[in-house]
Amino acid sequence: MPGRLDGKVALITGAARGQGAAEAELFAAEGARVILADVLDEDGARAAAAIGDAAVYRHLDVTDEDAWNALVAEIVEDHGRLDALVNNAGIYRNGAITEMDQETYRLVIEINQIGVWLGMKAVGAQMIGQRSGSVINISSTAGFRGGPGSIAYTASKFAVRGMTKVAAREWGEYGVRVNSIHPGPIDTAMLQQVPGFEADSERFLRRIPLARAADASEVAYLALFLASDESSFSTGAEFVVDGGSLA
Repeated sequence: MPGRLDGKVALITGAARGQGAAEAELFAAEGARVILADVLDEDGARAAAAIGDAAVYRHLDVTDEDAWNALVAEIVEDHGRLDALVNNAGIYRNGAITEMDQETYRLVIEINQIGVWLGMKAVGAQMIGQRSGSVINISSTAGFRGGPGSIAYTASKFAVRGMTKVAAREWGEYGVRVNSIHPGPIDTAMLQQVPGFEADSERFLRRIPLARAADASEVAYLALFLASDESSFSTGAEFVVDGGSLA
């Protein structure tokens, strides 16, 4: 039975563990050639090896434009095309507005926001030239609402939501689709950093209608849909996977 991504080539950032690793595993299982990119080299190499021949790991600092361009050029040279980019890399740093320092704020913006822009910039010419492609930007429910202690993270995720729409408008005529995914609480290491979760996780999760955190695979299946031809008329849209928390 053919896979949902047969013949496609996908680049996933932040793929060494957690949500990105789950996406890479699922994409490969559905027939894609997958390039896992991260700065956690040991974890990334291990994740790619566990997937097998359909996957390779490459070091990538998403704030480095030259590194982005070099990696995309390598992928195109090896495979002749690039069909999907999942801008998954991101960090969370907690801090109230009056307490967070500029260095921390800028670090979050550099990775979560500028890294996404550089990724789109790096793949844009190739996808426009081949007149096809799907860019999937991982935002958050924090891209819809603010939360105490999350000034930098929230700013970055609102920005990802907006940049997604700009790219969708600019690239739609070339057959390139750009959408954002907005996860709620996902059972990964980042969840432990969210204010209130570690102190009382049960109380935190009771506020979610489905009363639990999601498994990373539940986000991966949504990314799979957006990378596949099944979502061929979806662009500039927000896809929420949050257990009803925004309701």
